[in-house]
Amino acid sequence: VQLQASGGGLVQAGGSLRLSCAASGRSFSSYVMGWFRQAPEKEREFVAAISWGGGSTYYGDSVKGRFTISRANAKNTVYLQMSSLKSEDTAVYYCAADRGTPETMATMRDVDYWGKGTQVTVSS
Repeated sequence: VQLQASGGGLVQAGGSLRLSCAASGRSFSSYVMGWFRQAPEKEREFVAAISWGGGSTYYGDSVKGRFTISRANAKNTVYLQMSSLKSEDTAVYYCAADRGTPETMATMRDVDYWGKGTQVTVSS
């Protein structure tokens, strides 16, 4: 599976942005999909994950209530809708694919595939 994230950019604090991650490969719908982020000089952080059918989601504490993950299996795409953005959301955002569960993806122990990141910058 190859993953390509897009949609990053510069946005003011309080604004919104939607990231997309397009996946190649026929088995997209069998993977848990997720988003992670990494700010300068900080460790990579789990953001959100969604089950293969979309019925189960899991979020990192810092984004709960502000970010929403969704997926369109017919389009081999996963989305991250980000609202009420804060300066601390500034980071490179990465999408990922895994055959576990949304909760296990959050541990980052056995992520199967990583995409290249997309930069999100929130100005205060």
